[in-house]
Amino acid sequence: MIFLQNVMQDVPGTVQMMSETKMTLLDFAIKGGWVMIPIVLLSLVAAYIFFERYYVINRASREDTNFMNRIKDYIHDGKVESALALCKSTEGPSARMIEKGISRLGRPLQDISTAIENVGKLEISKLERGFPTLATITGAEPMLGFLGTVIGMVQSFYAMSQAGNNIEVSLLSNGIYTALITTVAGLIVGILGYFAYNTLVVRVEKVVFNLEATLTEFMDILNEPLKTGR
Repeated sequence: MIFLQNVMQDVPGTVQMMSETKMTLLDFAIKGGWVMIPIVLLSLVAAYIFFERYYVINRASREDTNFMNRIKDYIHDGKVESALALCKSTEGPSARMIEKGISRLGRPLQDISTAIENVGKLEISKLERGFPTLATITGAEPMLGFLGTVIGMVQSFYAMSQAGNNIEVSLLSNGIYTALITTVAGLIVGILGYFAYNTLVVRVEKVVFNLEATLTEFMDILNEPLKTGR
């Protein structure tokens, strides 16, 4: 019974001590040292690239299902100007590709196909803008975390060398915090960046597939009059 009373008396002090030692994310980041500054800044850049590119790619992937049917009707009716006007009023890489192809009507089909493919490559390069930066950040973040680990260990060993025989855990805490926190932060940002990069790549590949399908459909439209005339 006396034991239980002593335990109950110690509980408030223990709870108070735990509440006093509770740390926020900002406190952890500060404990990580100056290495956390480039880690945080690069993570913000990566987040901006991801959300901005995701929005742009998402817009590019939206296609009017009736667009190619209208283009087909205009070309078969000889309304080239109407087809061009439709392309100019329609947003998206497919419309810009078809506009280039219509502007080359009258030339050999191979020249038209090449011109459309060149426009498609330019459109894809626009969608992939920022990808190299995102990939670089994804690879650099774990390395920055490892750099923080090395710096933290150096700090800890330096503190040990200065303390002599009076080594205390508190002397090593700053270096250990730097080593562990920067490693965790670098790995988290690197892993998230890896998933973000591959998500964007997959979405761009879907746009590429749609552009290839649009090119094939447009070339079939140009070949149809030849087939019906035989």
